[in-house]
Amino acid sequence: QVQLVESGGGLVQAGDSLRLSCAASGRTFSRFSRYTMGWFRQAPGKEREFVAAMEWSDGATYYEASVKGRFTISRDNAKSTVYLQMNSLKVEDTAVYYCAADSSALISASASYYFSPRTYDYWGQGTQVTVSS
Repeated sequence: QVQLVESGGGLVQAGDSLRLSCAASGRTFSRFSRYTMGWFRQAPGKEREFVAAMEWSDGATYYEASVKGRFTISRDNAKSTVYLQMNSLKVEDTAVYYCAADSSALISASASYYFSPRTYDYWGQGTQVTVSS
């Protein structure tokens, strides 16, 4: 089993930055580097939506259109941790942010594979990000 724990959320003002972290533990030793990692978010009353993903083999990254250029996903395989650097935060970025892991080691030529929550088999509990105006 794999456990994912997010941290770094909080209350900030519009225009500020935050860095979220997601640490993986459990049956992850030597396997984390083969996990595609993703970030999703869910605002009140809305469905969970894709934010960013990093594919495990070549580090290819994917972003939701509204965060592209403002958010950056990165990973440190030695620490079994994935990060989400969020700059120029907007009120509409307010949501609970979830880290997710795809342990299948599949590589897809279709970006939609990484956008789908169904791709990921492990999820964290989420961390709240609130952006005030």
